[in-house]
Amino acid sequence: SENRNWTQIILLTDRMDYVAAATNNVGYCQTVEKLMQLEVPRRARYIRTAICELQRIASHCLWLGTHAMDIGAMTVFLYAFRERELILDLFEEYCGARLTYNSMRIGGLPLDIPIGWDKKVLEFCNIMSEKVDEYEELLTNNRIWLERTRGIGVIGAEQAVAIGLSGPPLRGSGVTKDVRKDEPYAAYDEMKFEVPIGTAGDTYDRYLVRLEEFRQSIKIIRQAIQGVPEGPIVGKVPRLIKPPAGETYHAIESPKGEIGYFIVSDGKSTNPYRFRVRPPSFCNLQALPQLIKGHLVADVVALIGSIDVVLGEVDR
Repeated sequence: SENRNWTQIILLTDRMDYVAAATNNVGYCQTVEKLMQLEVPRRARYIRTAICELQRIASHCLWLGTHAMDIGAMTVFLYAFRERELILDLFEEYCGARLTYNSMRIGGLPLDIPIGWDKKVLEFCNIMSEKVDEYEELLTNNRIWLERTRGIGVIGAEQAVAIGLSGPPLRGSGVTKDVRKDEPYAAYDEMKFEVPIGTAGDTYDRYLVRLEEFRQSIKIIRQAIQGVPEGPIVGKVPRLIKPPAGETYHAIESPKGEIGYFIVSDGKSTNPYRFRVRPPSFCNLQALPQLIKGHLVADVVALIGSIDVVLGEVDR
C-alpha cells in the first residue's frame, strides 16, 4: 500500500476480506476522509449504509452455508448460497462486479444507484426475511446441531475482551460492543436497530447472534433505501488526493468484527507514508487456542467456523 497512491489502495482493500469487499472499501475511504476532514454528502452516506448491510448479509450467508456444511448440514449450504447470489446480482448491477467491487471513492461513491435498483433491494429484503426463518427451522432446534455447537468453545466476556475479540464472537460472549452504535459512521446514527448478544459465549450463541444480525441488517437496509435523500454522491474532493501531514486511525464494523485502518501522511507524497490494518479475522483467530482446549479434534472445525475466518486478511 505504501507504494500505491491513495486511490489505488481501494483496489487492495478488496482483496483482504474478499467476501466483504465493500465494507473494506468503506472503512479505508472513511479513514482518508477523516484525515483530510472531507464531508461526505448525505446521499452517499445512506447508500454506503445500505451497501454495507447488503455486504453483511452476503458474508453471513457464506459463513452460515460453510459452517453448517462443515458440521454436516448440506441443505443449509444450498439455501444460504441461493440468497447470497441474489445479493451478488444487486452488486453486479450497481458496480459491475460480484466479488471485488472497488465500489467506493474517497469523498463519496463512484456511481449513483441505477434506476429501479432501490426497489429490487427492498424486494430482496422481503425475500430474505422469509429465508432467515427457514434457516431457523433447519438448524436452531435441530438435535444434531445443538449437540455439535452448544457448550462448545465457551469463552467468557472478560476473556473475550482481553484476547481482543470483536464482532459476533465478542457479542456472543455477552459484550454489547458494535462500532455502528458506539462510534456511528455513514448514516448509522440515523438508523434504528438492535445489537444482538449472547449469554453462554459458545458456538451456538455465536450462531444465534449472526442469525439475528440477518434481521437487523434487513431492518437497516429498508430504512436506508427508503430514506435516501436527493443530492450529490461525491463531496468536494481535490483531483489529486494528498492528505495533510498527520496520522489517524478509524474503524468500522465489518461482518466479522472491527476492521481498522491506521494511516500516516507526510503531506508531500501522493502515497501514504505508513499504512496498517487491524483485520478482525486475524485478531479473532487468536482465541482459537483457548477455544479448542478440552474438545475433540472434530470440534475444531465447528470452532473455526464459529469465528468466521477469511485468510485473505489473516495473512501478514
